[in-house]
Parts: sequence; structure tokens; C-alpha cells
Amino acid sequence: MNAPVLDRPAGLDLARINAELGRDAPELVRWALALGQPAIVTTNFRPFEVVLLHLVTRVAQDVPVIWMDNGYNTEATYRHADEVTRLLGLNLHTYLPLRSRAHREALDGPVPALDDPRHAAFTEEVKLEPFARALRETAPGVWFTALRASDSAVRAQMEPVSRNPDGLLKVAPLLHWTARDLHAYCTAHGLPNNFDYADPTKGEAQRECGLHLAH
Repeated sequence: MNAPVLDRPAGLDLARINAELGRDAPELVRWALALGQPAIVTTNFRPFEVVLLHLVTRVAQDVPVIWMDNGYNTEATYRHADEVTRLLGLNLHTYLPLRSRAHREALDGPVPALDDPRHAAFTEEVKLEPFARALRETAPGVWFTALRASDSAVRAQMEPVSRNPDGLLKVAPLLHWTARDLHAYCTAHGLPNNFDYADPTKGEAQRECGLHLAH
């Protein structure tokens, strides 16, 4: 199957692209990178995110990999991040909140509960603001994300390629992959995985943290 030939990213026929390439992750990655736009990959090193990192970096090794390290990751996640960065030679850019975890907790206490009105401000501080800063500094035209339809009801309504409100082309090559698909890919390519992961901005597995609602 040949990828659509298009003159400029602004004129993309997203419906056609999703129909032709939406379930072919390697080809979708190659197509998006061939647009010639600055690209980034975001990761939080959760389970199976190494698959997207491998798919993208074996086509374009130097693509910036953006990690919003909220400061609350498990020890296993930090070890996994270092292992994958070395293994794949990632061009990793880590974005931290403007306050350290110790500073925030000294003034505001532990992570607020999901029903606490302060939780939205917590999410803004440790995830949304660092991502907005990353977007300003890297100015990408293409954003690769590892979101999957099975993650939440919101993501189940998404398409593999979409354009977010600020014009950024959002590419989710793994949107339709199952855990079985991802496990098979990791096994075939000898990739490590990380299941000891927790996101304090989500609190619940099927809850959106707000990043993919805002972008």
C-alpha cells in the first residue's frame, strides 16, 4: 500500500490517511516522518510505551523524546527509563515541574485526592505546564503518542491521526493495538517492559489526566 502523497501538512486528508494507514503502525510512522515536519514523541515509560519508541527511533533515531517527569514515578519506572534510553539511544528531553516534589509537598502537602478541588492545579503543575513548555521549546509539527483506544472512553473515540486545536498533527500508531499485540512486539524485538508504573494525575486506570483533552 502506498502512503498518500500530499503537498503540505495543512492539506492532509485525515479520513483517507486513517482508512489507509490507521492500522499499519510502522507505515503510519514512516508516513508521518516523511512529511518533513519537526516531530516529537512523548512518553511516560508506562507499560508497552517502549513499542512506540522503538517504532519511531528505528526510522528516525534523533527524534526528540519528551518525558514529563512529574517527580512521583516508581523506582522501577526510573530504572526502566534509563534502560530504554540506553538501549534505543533515545534523544531524551526530560521536562520537570517548576517546583520539585519536595518543594511542592512542603507547601501543599501530598498528592490531593481526585475529588479534591486542588487536584486540577496539581495536574496542571506536574504535567500540563511541563508539556506546554516542551511544545514551546520544540515547536513540533508532528506529535507521536502511545495512547490506545482501550485506555479510556475518550481515547476509544479518537483516530490514529488527528489535528489538535492548536494545529499540531497528533499521530497514535498504536491506537488499535491490544496488549497481546504489544507483548508480541516486545518479545520479537527483545524489548524490556515496565509494569510497576503509577500516574498520580490520573489516580484511576480509565481516567483521563487532561493532557489529551487539552491537546
